[in-house]
Amino acid sequence: MLAELTQQLAASADLAAEQILHAFTALTDEAVAVEVKADFLIALARKGETAEEIAGFAKELRAVSIRPPISEALRQGDILDVCGTGGDQLNTFNISTTVALVAAAAGVVVAKHGNRAITSQSGSADVLEALGIPVNLSPEAAAAALEEHGFAFFFAPNFHPAFQHIGPVRKHCAQRGQRTIFNFLGPVLNPARPTVQLLGVSRPELCEPLAHVLQALGLRRAMVVSGSVVEDGAARSLDELSTLGPSRIAEFHHDRAFHVSEFDPAMLPIRPASLADLRGGDKQTNAEIIRQILRGDDQGPRRDAVLLNTAAALFLAGKTKSLTEGWTLAEQTIDSGAATRKLGELAA
Repeated sequence: MLAELTQQLAASADLAAEQILHAFTALTDEAVAVEVKADFLIALARKGETAEEIAGFAKELRAVSIRPPISEALRQGDILDVCGTGGDQLNTFNISTTVALVAAAAGVVVAKHGNRAITSQSGSADVLEALGIPVNLSPEAAAAALEEHGFAFFFAPNFHPAFQHIGPVRKHCAQRGQRTIFNFLGPVLNPARPTVQLLGVSRPELCEPLAHVLQALGLRRAMVVSGSVVEDGAARSLDELSTLGPSRIAEFHHDRAFHVSEFDPAMLPIRPASLADLRGGDKQTNAEIIRQILRGDDQGPRRDAVLLNTAAALFLAGKTKSLTEGWTLAEQTIDSGAATRKLGELAA
């Protein structure tokens, strides 16, 4: 069945709802060869995933996920997730993870959902672990950490049993240099069910459809962004708000005010930089980069990238009324020592 669907995708034909169910069943079936699954995922990626396909696979995965016991009192307020889809192959340091920590230090409740590296050297779980923050928490422990500290990491394999059958094919595709639909699905599967989300994607044309996916999943407010990087005459996309060029933004507030726009980083006090200034390394290297930013020791382009994306996160979470105010609050959170104190609290 999966081979037939692969042929359909190769002919640029989208999947129907019933076919998505069949495909999901095959992808989570140990008896189906990794190579057959990979051919399907690569064909789907080359065709281009539709919002309906992404939402359909998300629905199937959410139906079999484990829900953490988060209290109703905590759910009454906003819970934020900040993440990128990966797949941009630009090897930047863990910007989203740094932003999550700064936002938590500014008083936002942050439920960070993620995994170990698939398409990069250092995934969110890898770098948080290197920072001393517990990542391999049970659903109960993660919920307790969120209640106590206002930050917790929800390690995808502990909440999505189906991923144990999907992980090998994702790695296989990554070895072939191919991102998959799971780059887009991971960020919309947070078991904590965040109410607000800043999501970065590696292709600007996906901002609007993925914002519609988040809206359909019931988020109160979200912003899906894709930044641009222009170097040596070539344009590339970054799965964050970019300090190196304009960014596409698709955002909504509840079920209204859906808006697509372009953001010019010149609106904020961002210094000239290059992509090389944002590059990271392995988890230990990136952990040290994050420590330097949170301590305020790094005052360069990496800090600017964190400030810009934190500004958006704080705005979404209702802490500020604009990106400019968000930038200022992010600066104050770092420069006051609050970000380093939060890191110490979480690591303790």
